[in-house]
Amino acid sequence: MRLHTYLYAAVSSRLAELRRDTERGDSPVPTAVIIFGLVAAAMAVTGLVLAKATDWMDAIPDHAKAP
Repeated sequence: MRLHTYLYAAVSSRLAELRRDTERGDSPVPTAVIIFGLVAAAMAVTGLVLAKATDWMDAIPDHAKAP
């Protein structure tokens, strides 16, 4: 019975401790990693769109040859 009482007291005090500090926030490292990933994805999409647009523009026949 003492073990049960000890575990109850330990868990209760730990939960009270966690509830007290509700505004712990997030560290800057995961935020920086997420931003870096979004920037890399945006650069990849921009490069892909630029390549497709260049290919499309190069495929247009030269209009200066018309009489």
